[in-house]
Amino acid sequence: MAQLALSIERFPIAGTFTIARGSKTEAVVVEARLSHNGATGRGECVPYARYGESVEGVAAAIAALGPDIAAGLDREALQYRLPPGAARNALDCAFWDLEAKLTGMRVEEHAGLGALRPLTTAFTLSLDTPEAMAQAAAAATAAGRPLLKLKLGAPGDRARLRAIRAAAPEARLIVDANEGWSPADLPVLLDACAIAGVELVEQPLPASDDRMLARTERPVPVCADESVHDRAGLAALRERYDAVNIKLDKAGGLTESLALAEAAEGLGFRVMVGCMLASSLAMAPALLVAQRAQVVDLDGPLLLARDRTPGLRYEGALVYPPEPELWG
Repeated sequence: MAQLALSIERFPIAGTFTIARGSKTEAVVVEARLSHNGATGRGECVPYARYGESVEGVAAAIAALGPDIAAGLDREALQYRLPPGAARNALDCAFWDLEAKLTGMRVEEHAGLGALRPLTTAFTLSLDTPEAMAQAAAAATAAGRPLLKLKLGAPGDRARLRAIRAAAPEARLIVDANEGWSPADLPVLLDACAIAGVELVEQPLPASDDRMLARTERPVPVCADESVHDRAGLAALRERYDAVNIKLDKAGGLTESLALAEAAEGLGFRVMVGCMLASSLAMAPALLVAQRAQVVDLDGPLLLARDRTPGLRYEGALVYPPEPELWG
């Protein structure tokens, strides 16, 4: 039995962040706090319009469960009270954190995981002109970031790939088209990615129009993002995708994300763990799932003008496990 509180917080982005669907200058998050016996657990989520979510709607969905939580609703029951999505993520992660605070055991122990280790995260380059993205790629690699995630999905993507590869010849590259490519252009753009040495392409086609991936030669592995949320429907994607991008905001929390990672591995998918634009509080639980991932993209705080205090420790491309003061 815990008491619920929540808040809406805004974190300015360092500059402007642009993807195929548009631009933003701030990250708006909802934080849920669960308190019991002098301990407080926290969870953070990012409502995402692409999935029909709004900040106000997500906050209302969380607040509506306050009386049930006070009456004894727990993390297991939560999985059946809210659908996968941002609201359930914030509460699920808050429950995990509260349990850790009450017991004095780290979340990884409760989850049956080993000690967490630092991981290499990708660093995202916002969609821009070929010249601007090439300059950003050179600066990122000079700053010790060997794995770059390129936001593409607009006319001129082949020129962007050529310019970035020339500016950062040693960098490892992954691409996120955010559903921005057309079926007609897909073969040419996948070939361009292969020529540029891209290791993975996220969600090249709209989730509603990705069936042709099952009959398309894929010279670069293709990863489902918008096409996968939780375990439901995962098996149907096996012929279309080589990997899945697990995000806690899509799956509805750490509980489902851990189960999704195991199910994905069982079906032969490579696992990527990604994030929305958010603070270290949102990245911290994702680091547990990322321990088993082949690709890690948890750079959200690096793209903000300011992060929470305390936040995660980033050293170059390495992100370290959270301290208990932050989460878990």
